[in-house]
Amino acid sequence: MPQPKVKLVVTGDDFGYCERRNQGIVDCFRAGGISNVSLLVNAVSAKHAADLAKRYHIPIGLHANLSEGLPVSQELKGSTLLNKDGFFHGKMGFREVLHSGQLKMSEVEAELRAQVDRFFELIGHMPYHMDGHQHVHVLPDVREVFAQVLSDFGITYTRVPIEPGLRFCNFLPSHLREFNAQVEKDALESVEVFHRNGIRWPDVYLGLSTMGKNMCLSNLKRALEASLDDGVSSPLILTQSNNAASNCYRPVTAELMVHPGYPSQPQQGGCGEGPDDFSQSTDRLHELNTLRDPMVLNFYRQQGIHLCAFKDF
Repeated sequence: MPQPKVKLVVTGDDFGYCERRNQGIVDCFRAGGISNVSLLVNAVSAKHAADLAKRYHIPIGLHANLSEGLPVSQELKGSTLLNKDGFFHGKMGFREVLHSGQLKMSEVEAELRAQVDRFFELIGHMPYHMDGHQHVHVLPDVREVFAQVLSDFGITYTRVPIEPGLRFCNFLPSHLREFNAQVEKDALESVEVFHRNGIRWPDVYLGLSTMGKNMCLSNLKRALEASLDDGVSSPLILTQSNNAASNCYRPVTAELMVHPGYPSQPQQGGCGEGPDDFSQSTDRLHELNTLRDPMVLNFYRQQGIHLCAFKDF
């Protein structure tokens, strides 16, 4: 059997958000469209998701959540992580509180540890990988705590959201380009922190330019080709490979972040505050149908792209 050119982890994020999202993610996995999932343990359907993962033997990691819904830790009453109603501050609200200097890293650590413990209770083993919902894990100060928690629990892999060629994706709206540019800046500054703590990540990350309606075969081809063109010259690859023999061939490893599912119904799902517009969008079904499209799956086979999971690394 020929050696694959790329070992690609296709991760379905937000597993546990609601039963409809869960079922869509499972259907996508069973059709071969994804190979891995990331679980929101504070979501209302986390137990349902965990049962499905065990039933269908789905490789699974932790989607650590510090920005949406209710906390897992019981020790955060009056915490700087929470608003006056007891919920996390939200995607942008979390960043605002962090940048104001008001966020206590001891409370971030307590919640991350509680979420790892909850994952173990639900799944029965440690996460194969751990990343951050809405990319909070690469934010300043948070990344230091996040890396320490992973190291303490022996969780080897995370996500570094730096997408090759993203700066050329002018089809994205300006507000997304601005947000993505900041995510990539934060991620690049996280590399040394993760490396110092013995945390690893795939050579290439994809997914910021292929979300929702932007997911199609031509866009997936563009993103994957950009990652291959980037090749082993990537500073992220060199950072992790500098101890390996230079003449030892190995496939490029990559992660594609996706959000498939059947759209959430109003008042059903979420992390304690109900489902958001993102989860109720028909974009979730569009991603599901694109990922399991035979043309996409044939493209992977033709290009020597082998779908796998973090545990296969």
